[in-house]
Amino acid sequence: MEKFRNGAAESIISIAVNTLLSALKLWAGLAAGSVALIADAWYTFSESITQVITAVTIRGPGEKADREHHSRYRRWEQIGSIIVSVFIAFLAFDFAKISVVGLLGGKNAVFGAAAITVTIISIVVKELLAQYAFYTAKLTGNKSFKNTGLRYRTGALTSTVILAGILFAKRFWWTDSVLGLIIALVMAWTAFLILRMSILKIMGIKPPQELIDNITKEIVNLYEDDFQIHHWIIYNYDPHKELIVHIKLNQDLSIQNSHEIITGIQKLILDKFGIITVIRVEPMDFRQSVSKFSGSSGII
Repeated sequence: MEKFRNGAAESIISIAVNTLLSALKLWAGLAAGSVALIADAWYTFSESITQVITAVTIRGPGEKADREHHSRYRRWEQIGSIIVSVFIAFLAFDFAKISVVGLLGGKNAVFGAAAITVTIISIVVKELLAQYAFYTAKLTGNKSFKNTGLRYRTGALTSTVILAGILFAKRFWWTDSVLGLIIALVMAWTAFLILRMSILKIMGIKPPQELIDNITKEIVNLYEDDFQIHHWIIYNYDPHKELIVHIKLNQDLSIQNSHEIITGIQKLILDKFGIITVIRVEPMDFRQSVSKFSGSSGII
């Protein structure tokens, strides 16, 4: 429960700070007529939207795992992330178009003290948010906060580039349009990464070989008879994970015995690895192109 509160606190603070920061950037961008600052403002606001989705769907690592509920919440989180990625992609395209038009039309921005001040504030605040996210990741064991911290650090670097551009804007009229194009490319890349990660989490992937080997060894210690495991798929709704596998058992076992074996394996994986497991049972003579498993190695 304490981990959940730490994670929720980070999300709430990030939402408030990013929303305020995006408003400041938008104000400074409109005052300067800067497409770069306006694009950066919307990029910062998109981070607030992402954090809102995370805050609404988050479940703490310490909460008891529930097969019927947690994965549903996490899938909604990934669907929300896909929507956000599409939103960011549209923004990226729009600002890229505006930047190109500005380059072709010879448009320049007039940066004043407000633009410089807000950009410096953005650099400092983004790095502080990054450090806070990294700290929360350690407290909660949730890697998604580490990814959030990396995004904030990217935002700080983007603001640093904007600040450098502002300082050279008087010498090069095209600085603002080029910076706007750079930010649009950063937004497009961010949208791609969010979309890719969300789709992989929804579709499921093959677990790392090390995890497969470790789980297999534990099952061998629990169940000594011949069996085969294959079709490993893991859904990583960090920090919750759901594993789906097929297992072949002796066809002479009763339904009751098979149920007891599967229940024991599910409890073992949950206790040892913190992963909820869904297991499909098949008779040993079921025809499928997998190798025999007996005692020391698994089938994938």
